[in-house]
Formats: sequence, C-alpha cells, structure tokens
Amino acid sequence: MGFREDIRTVFAKDPAARSVLEVITCYPGLHAIWLHRISHFLWRHRLIFLARFTSHISRFLTGVEIHPGAKIGKRFFIDHGMGVVIGETAEVGDDVLMYMGTVLGGTSLDKVKRHPTIEDNVVIGAGSIILGPITVGRGAKIGAGSVVVRPVPAGATVVGVPGRIAEPQCPAMATDLNYADLPDPMLRVVSRLLDRQNRLEDRLRDLQKALPGPEGERLSAQIEREEEILEALRDVLDPEVGIDIVDLGLIKDITISDDGKVAVNMVLTSRVCPMVSHLTEQICRRVEGLPGVRQVEVKVLDEPWNWDQFVRRQKARA
Repeated sequence: MGFREDIRTVFAKDPAARSVLEVITCYPGLHAIWLHRISHFLWRHRLIFLARFTSHISRFLTGVEIHPGAKIGKRFFIDHGMGVVIGETAEVGDDVLMYMGTVLGGTSLDKVKRHPTIEDNVVIGAGSIILGPITVGRGAKIGAGSVVVRPVPAGATVVGVPGRIAEPQCPAMATDLNYADLPDPMLRVVSRLLDRQNRLEDRLRDLQKALPGPEGERLSAQIEREEEILEALRDVLDPEVGIDIVDLGLIKDITISDDGKVAVNMVLTSRVCPMVSHLTEQICRRVEGLPGVRQVEVKVLDEPWNWDQFVRRQKARA
C-alpha cells in the first residue's frame, strides 16, 4: 500500500482536507500510520527495542500511541488523532475510520490475545473505549464516548456506557456517523416500563371502580375526578426528556377536598432542579382551569438518593 492511497483516503474521509501538501504536513493521524508501518516492520523482524523506540517517537510527535505489534489494515484513517491508543494484540481491518481519544485496550495481564479485533468499514466515534479480545463486526458504528466490552455484530450501532446496541443493522455501509440521529436504547426501555406501569394503574382503577356499595361509588367518583386532573396535566411536558409529567411518573398523589381545594404532590430528585418553578406554574395553570377547582397547591417531594439510609436498611435486614 502506497502513500498515494493513504492521501486519497484522507480526502475521502475528511471534508476539511484542502490540498495534498496540507495532508502530508498537517495530519498527525496519517503520520502515526506511516511511522507504525516502520515500527511494525521492525517488530516482525524481532528488533523489539527499535520497534518500541520508533513507536515512542511517533507517540511524542503525533499524540497517537500504536503498539508495534498491532495489525493495521488498508485505508485506515485516524481523524485528529490526539489521545488514540491501540494495544499490542489489536487488529484493525480495512477502511476503518477512527476519531480522537479512542482506546483499543486490553483486560488481561496474560500474554494472550487481549485487545479488540476491528473488522472492515467500522466507524469508531471520538472518546470511545473498546476493551478486551472482542470483535467489532464489519460495518458497525461505535458512538462517541461509548464503552464497549461485548462483541458487536456486523452492521450494528452501539451507544452508551456500557455500550448497548441501539440499532441491529445500519442502513448502509457509509462512514458518516450522525450523532443527532442515534437512538437511545435506555429511553426505549424506560418508555416500555412507563407504558406497563400505566396499564397496571388503569387495571387497578378499574378494580376500584367495580367495588360494590357506597364505598365503591365514592371511590369511583374520586377516581373520575383524579383522571380529569391527570388528563389536564398530560399537556405539561418535562422539557429535558419531552415526556409529559404523568407518563413520566412525576405525579405521586392527588388529594381532592370537598371545598374545591386540590393538592398535587410531585416527585423530583431535588427541589433545586431548575425546572421546578416552570413545572409548578404549569400544573397550577392546568388544574385551576378545571370546573369546580377553587385552589391548587403543588408540593415538591424531595427524594434524593440516601446512601446512609440504604446501608442502615441493609444492616437491619442482615
């Protein structure tokens, strides 16, 4: 593989490249690959010290650390380069695009295959970490900042810490990675849990309405009034996640008195949340617009994580 192919690869994968002179002189990722070929040649010929010393010089000059034993394929491009670390037993296939801050690290102290294998046409986002002797399949995409510790199927998109498969297959083997369009697998799971919770609450309300006698009639009337209030509150969205406060589970309790007073208990992680005033104002406005409501009081229940309380409970159970 010649220098011309390396230069063409830079133009193909970096729209910021303007001229051949600029690519040759101002691309540390390209310099790191050229120096690695020298150190890898020395490594294969058992000139261990010279190989390590060459890679050390490359690290000093480019900010990219590639062990001489690593196997690098054709048309491999490191964009920006600073902070990239590629371990001894790592293998990188052809047409791989890697951004700054990426680590192909090991998880074992034994002298065995302990670094990842990256197959062809993989895109690895900035700051992502891939650990252990795992395989990232052909055409996969690793989102920025992801920590991947499990094998990645071909064509999959991985995001998050630890890395989770957000899409089983990419629509095409392109090298672009539009982070704004990457799905959130955890939000998908939370949405399903909230849907299940809402279904269970609906079933519980149906059972309460079916109770016989005056108590059942009282509960039925109260539930209908609460449902009217909850329906009004579905117009209030949490701006951070784009889900209404009812489906998000922020409304813990609603108390309705005979004189038209309504008390709404809202659960947040902290009273200092910047959205408290906004959400409280929106709740009051929606509930006060309902017929028969004279006064609305919103209470924010501060329920932060209490580690000491958790420890005490665990000791009591033991």
